[in-house]
Amino acid sequence: MRKLHHAGLGLLLLLGAANAEAQTIDARTQARIDRILKVTPLIDGHNDLPWELRENHASSVDGLESGGERREKPVMTDMQRLRAGRVGGQFWSVYITGTTTGDAALRATIEQIDTARRLIAAYPQHLELAATAADVERIHRSGKIASMLGMEGGRQIAGSMPALRQFHALGVRYMTLTHNQTTEWADSATDEPKHSGVSPFGAEVIAEMNRVGMLIDLSHVSPEAMKDAIAMSQAPVIFSHSNAFARNPHPRNVPDEVLRLLPAKGGVVMVNFYPAFLSAEVREWAVRRQMEETRLKAYWPFSKQAVDDGLKSWEVATPRPPTPVSTVADHIEHIARIAGYDHVGIGGDLDGVPYTAVGMESVAGYPLLFAELIRRGWSDANLAKLAGRNVLSAMRRAEAVAASMKNRPPSLAVQEPPK
Repeated sequence: MRKLHHAGLGLLLLLGAANAEAQTIDARTQARIDRILKVTPLIDGHNDLPWELRENHASSVDGLESGGERREKPVMTDMQRLRAGRVGGQFWSVYITGTTTGDAALRATIEQIDTARRLIAAYPQHLELAATAADVERIHRSGKIASMLGMEGGRQIAGSMPALRQFHALGVRYMTLTHNQTTEWADSATDEPKHSGVSPFGAEVIAEMNRVGMLIDLSHVSPEAMKDAIAMSQAPVIFSHSNAFARNPHPRNVPDEVLRLLPAKGGVVMVNFYPAFLSAEVREWAVRRQMEETRLKAYWPFSKQAVDDGLKSWEVATPRPPTPVSTVADHIEHIARIAGYDHVGIGGDLDGVPYTAVGMESVAGYPLLFAELIRRGWSDANLAKLAGRNVLSAMRRAEAVAASMKNRPPSLAVQEPPK
């Protein structure tokens, strides 16, 4: 993930931009895409720009009108490219590392919320904070990009229900139950399980999220935790940036047995653009690259430069297999085939990954994906569902569940974070 790895990113983005320029959309197809997205907002479920700004730009939100790709440390997101991508709604990820716990997690999360809200405030001609599905549609009709916050990791609440409620008050509209690490109350897909899914305290968290109207995000969690959360939640769940396990058996992807559970309660799998999740071939390449990095560090423990140079040489000799936009479409079509067209969306994970499918290197790339699906015969109605209708439906249902629980007292359950 880009949150952990930036080596060679500038070159990767330049190569990606060159490939994207080679892909064109004919005028008739573009007009059809524009017609659909004028009525229905294209809502992306996960963009990590706030964390990218924290890590590499001193949390500054300045200079993002255009030209993000030309920075010394490029970003995948700026206002001009959001407009080019026809984006109508964006969940800005409020991420912290999964190893941050307790009061440090609370502070880091508040700082990330501050960055996201400063970003929205800095570009009022483009962005506006949305609290509800109705807000999203109103803001989209006004010609702006509806902006929401999605909290990623679970440990951000530090075992505190009051913290969960206050994060909702600050604009957070979903929380991912884990990141890469198993938490004190839910199992991660990429860590040793401890709870056989979701613990009793985790069930309390899910119930309180239902009560306040915060969507449960199941990206990053284990299949057992996915199934537990779907059974426990009264509202639809989302997967803000996940793909289909049947297309690539990566632990971050969603198995068919889970996809089949979505129609009964509602829910949306929002497909991302990271090749290691999309392509088994790229995943294997990434594993071999990691092995080479480990080998180089063993030989050169005292020289980061030697390791970096060695990795560059290895990448030249062993280039990463390209992942075309058609592979993203393959995952979308698989999810639509198993769960139904009402249960698929888009969550690019941009500014959170080191490279993407060809043509999807920035927030300008979404029309290429829609053009590929049009080529495959998708109807306007199903393209609108993918773009934003499905996630808006999930949001409305979560809001209705919260309204039905308004007389339920706030949870006072607590779990002490690890020391």
